[in-house]
Amino acid sequence: MSECTHDCSSCGESCSERTEAQSFEAPANPLSHVGKVIAVVSGKGGVGKSLVTSSLAVAMQQRGKQVGILDADITGPSIPKAFGLHQRATADDNGIYPVISQSGIKVMSLNLLMENESDPVVWRGPVIAGAVKQFWTDVVWGDLDYLFVDMPPGTGDVPLTVFQSLPVDGIIVVTSPQDLVRMIVGKALRMAELMNIPILGLVENYSYYQCENCGKRHAIFGESHINTVASNHGLKVLARLPVDPKVAASCDKGSIERLETNYLTDVARQLDEMN
Repeated sequence: MSECTHDCSSCGESCSERTEAQSFEAPANPLSHVGKVIAVVSGKGGVGKSLVTSSLAVAMQQRGKQVGILDADITGPSIPKAFGLHQRATADDNGIYPVISQSGIKVMSLNLLMENESDPVVWRGPVIAGAVKQFWTDVVWGDLDYLFVDMPPGTGDVPLTVFQSLPVDGIIVVTSPQDLVRMIVGKALRMAELMNIPILGLVENYSYYQCENCGKRHAIFGESHINTVASNHGLKVLARLPVDPKVAASCDKGSIERLETNYLTDVARQLDEMN
């Protein structure tokens, strides 16, 4: 067998240089010790992905776990708002330190690094992806049981960077009842399959509104297709979340940690029992 010249155009399919999978996984900050990395994704925007990420982190924290949130939605960061975080993150020679919420959840978001949190982020895709990667390599997360990654919508540069650079243990896909979402969810699921990322299950937001007077549930955003989508892909439905004005109000006030009803408490239990 001839010596490898590292020119793949001249070698056969049996060449080890050609067949061995190349890893793009980036090392975490030396002072970070993260147990599980779970990404929360959606095929489109506006389905409540950040709400699911925040609520799930709070529910897991309430189970006594050490939790962090990496806000990978660089151009539309909303995690700090949900937790009422407005202070700047600090840094030293060891790296960047996440801001800690009232209940002890560690949060890193671009908004926590900007002088004015309302300034737009006008960056090209590779720069945005690089910033997300640095949130893993440069941030001092310390000891965490769970790191939840709030992903931007779609299947572009950032999801690709997260799936390749971070040791993602699984993803949760957030969807809504509209029929169009079935196609969009399929794209997100297919990307995860191509990247060999386990799909932990589906969460449907805006699933129904429950009348406070009669208790009847109304499908104000259309009838749910979540069971059909889950069955077609062999996945589990983790939760169906209602339209609850109290939840929206708590996010606007930055008080999601003080919300009495957390609809993802059972999902946090399910995830914890998977390990």
